[in-house]
Amino acid sequence: MWWVEALAAGFDHPVRTGRVQLFRLVFGTVLALRFALALGWGGWSRLVPGSLEAGLVQRRLGPVRARLLLVSYRPMLLARLAAALALATGLAPKAALVVAMAGLAMETGYLRAPAAVRYSLLLGACLLTAGDLGHSPLPSPGTGTANTWAQCLIVLVTTDLYWNSAYQKICSPQFRSGLLLAQTFHVHREVAHLLPPHQNLIPTLVLRHAGGLGERDVRLWRAASMAAIVVEIALPPALLLPQTAPWAVAAGVVMHAVFTCLKPRHMITFTGITLGSYLAFTP
Repeated sequence: MWWVEALAAGFDHPVRTGRVQLFRLVFGTVLALRFALALGWGGWSRLVPGSLEAGLVQRRLGPVRARLLLVSYRPMLLARLAAALALATGLAPKAALVVAMAGLAMETGYLRAPAAVRYSLLLGACLLTAGDLGHSPLPSPGTGTANTWAQCLIVLVTTDLYWNSAYQKICSPQFRSGLLLAQTFHVHREVAHLLPPHQNLIPTLVLRHAGGLGERDVRLWRAASMAAIVVEIALPPALLLPQTAPWAVAAGVVMHAVFTCLKPRHMITFTGITLGSYLAFTP
């Protein structure tokens, strides 16, 4: 397994330089999409002085930090979008990455549950350690050790994400029983007609046949819950092995597609960056 060999060699183990560069392209593209959608979904007027959200930010951060956030909010919206596009195209990638990460970190000041933001910032920090992020959308050919440390860190962060998520699910009786997923899909079925299309991607067939709270529904979602736990535990080592990597990628894509259907607006960044991190599992 190349990751263990790289660790044993003190990260002086050659890997394909283009792998981290491809992840840089995915990372920048996903952030650009997130930042552009934020503008289109009311982000420009989110922290208008006198609004409820501006008041909540002032209460949470205090007057000084809140004022700094409110003043810099709109300029940062534009700067971070430009930086994400520059990162994706390879234009001054490290400087662009720092600005994009600053714009992403800004969201921790007003989002209630910015877990995807923290994960994205961790992977962005991994990219900062890369020795060669490239200077074009196309990856560089050849191998080297410039990006070995960064690639190993991306694998480590994504592995921790999956295993920590599996641990949290194992510790949750409500999730293990299937009741959590059954209740989630039941609520979606009841309010589906009230949601705009971009917030309701669950197929009608699923809601019709598995959107109840009966014993059969809970039993079905119990099996799905246990499958999710198994997949999250098995994915990282399976992604590292060439023999099982294609199957692991397919399983990960299916699992994240289901997650994204549940919360499209909230999961699009997490799904895109996590799937993009799979590129780092192959040397």
